[in-house]
Amino acid sequence: MIEIYTDGACSGNPGPGGYSVILKSGDHYKEITEGYRLTTNNRMELMAVCRGLEAIKALNQEVMVYSDSKYVIDSVEKKWVFGWVKKGFEGKKNKDLWLRFLAVYKNQNVKFTWVKGHNGHIENERCDELAVLACKITPPAVDVVFENEKNKSKLY
Repeated sequence: MIEIYTDGACSGNPGPGGYSVILKSGDHYKEITEGYRLTTNNRMELMAVCRGLEAIKALNQEVMVYSDSKYVIDSVEKKWVFGWVKKGFEGKKNKDLWLRFLAVYKNQNVKFTWVKGHNGHIENERCDELAVLACKITPPAVDVVFENEKNKSKLY
């Protein structure tokens, strides 16, 4: 079983954001984190799950994702995202990340567990700490899709 712990953070929403991932399997432990200059909290929560799943090299692994994001967990567990795909994501945000998620999700046997945030869960607290620090990384990465969509909406 591979355990993935994730968190996303945003200073303002939208604003500078970051995500973090902890991967654990047997004796293996890895942390992944990255910051963005302008994004949203939900994008960072979803990006964390994407990056965690993308870090798994072998296919068809048993994976448990621990997240405090109801947005991500409910969208998958309640199968909303699969309906969004059928409707071309009409009226839905984060299409790019959902498609990225689905591309790696299909390669693994993924289950989700919701973790209450800021409640003393060791890995969730560590992910929160790293995600918040990632918001302050200089120079931050650019969330190109989000910034392009934000700029495009200003034109209309």
